[in-house]
Amino acid sequence: MPGKKARFIFCRFTRKIRKQTHLTDRITIDPKVCNGKPVIRGLHYPVETMLELLSSGMTIETLLADYPDLEEEDFLACIEYAAKLTRIKSIYRIAS
Repeated sequence: MPGKKARFIFCRFTRKIRKQTHLTDRITIDPKVCNGKPVIRGLHYPVETMLELLSSGMTIETLLADYPDLEEEDFLACIEYAAKLTRIKSIYRIAS
């Protein structure tokens, strides 16, 4: 955005400084992809699966080697997405 200062953060995973972006923009939900589960950039990589791999002890570097079409920011977006979900106070069913 014009007139806004760019924010930079230090990424502890790669030991580099990177420009901060809205990581959750990388998470998409489409009923035609993985039955509407949240996925990374519209690809068939569910956030749920990536979080399970991270929680099992795999590092982002290892996952990047296993999934070469993904980027470090994709995994960080999964973590940020999960963190945002924990802030939800209530979930209501919407009539369909």
